[in-house]
Amino acid sequence: MSRFLWILLSVTAVMHVPVALGVAELARRLGARSPGLVGTAWALLGLALFVGRARAGMPDRRRHGAIVRLVDLPYFVHWCAAVWTLVTTVIAVPVTLVVEGALGHGLHVPMAVFLAAYLSGLVVSAYGVLVRRRWFRVVEREVHVSGLPAAFDGLRVAHLSDLHVGTLTPRAWGLRWSHAANALAPDVAVVTGDMVTSGADYHDDVADVVGALRAPHGVYASMGNHDYFGDEGPLVERLTARGVRVLRNAGVALERGGAQLWLAAIDDTWTRRDDIDLALAGRPEGATTILLAHDPQRFDQAADAGAALVLSGHTHGGQVAVPFAARSLNPARLGYPYSLGFYRRGRSTLYVHPGLGTTGPPIRLGAAPEVTLLVLRAGERPARQSASGAETHSRRASGTSDR
Repeated sequence: MSRFLWILLSVTAVMHVPVALGVAELARRLGARSPGLVGTAWALLGLALFVGRARAGMPDRRRHGAIVRLVDLPYFVHWCAAVWTLVTTVIAVPVTLVVEGALGHGLHVPMAVFLAAYLSGLVVSAYGVLVRRRWFRVVEREVHVSGLPAAFDGLRVAHLSDLHVGTLTPRAWGLRWSHAANALAPDVAVVTGDMVTSGADYHDDVADVVGALRAPHGVYASMGNHDYFGDEGPLVERLTARGVRVLRNAGVALERGGAQLWLAAIDDTWTRRDDIDLALAGRPEGATTILLAHDPQRFDQAADAGAALVLSGHTHGGQVAVPFAARSLNPARLGYPYSLGFYRRGRSTLYVHPGLGTTGPPIRLGAAPEVTLLVLRAGERPARQSASGAETHSRRASGTSDR
């Protein structure tokens, strides 16, 4: 974590260079005597506050709500605006210089570009941090599962992932997600990992949220990498006490109408606890398999092992994505070929959940938090249905609340 913090600090320092220039230009326009000093001081303050915010989340400790509202969230608006400023100025400054050169203007530093980038970044980031991440949508999708017994046709699976319950994602939000899932009358409810951000301070809150799910065939959870950023033992114990079955390289046979379905989960891949063979070892012969795997990178191996449907999360859909093109234009695509939505490999299907909480900067833009209901259908996917799945129902639900 120490090495990781130094990397983040170095990146944050670079991000604050164009911010310093933008604030200096604003100070000049407001008549400050030493605008350069004002810009430098603002950047140094932003860098100093970053250290405190980062350390407070490693591990995630409970903090007073006033500090979260008045310090943490405003700071992250600024930090995300700094990212926006860096990206936009890297593109806009060369373009501006070329255009002005063509018009015969002398070579100069286009300070107005830095100012416009930072101010626009503050507006966009305030929306993403303070407004957009609070809204979640409820989506119902049909998914055709190869080999699904006729008795399980129409099985309703509520899928939640990446709750990241903690200081910046309070218990009240999580309970709204659980209640929204319950309102869909699922037969099975699953949570595919990263239930907590880090540490153990919020294990009881996580257990309250996941334990609030209701489904006649049971509530099941798999572990994610963040669930091991601390002692995972108390988390598993609290979930189990609330009736949640935490599957760690294990499975359970669901029975319906005389048929069986194997629901299994692998453990965390980042800490090398995952074992697909062990998770599938106990399945009845010929049983169709649904596998919970927090990290979608294991989809290929799961498909080769015979999993008909794999449910994952982990990527958050990038958290920030281009609206209406989130599946293909999001930063998670840089490291994950399976980053969001449905994918097919042979007779196997993968669904990558966009997540509900956030990690790192608490922002959502273009990648909406989602409570998903998957309605399983027997038979092969119809030729007319795209790999993104058939969305049959979608509605928005507010996740806003006072902390």
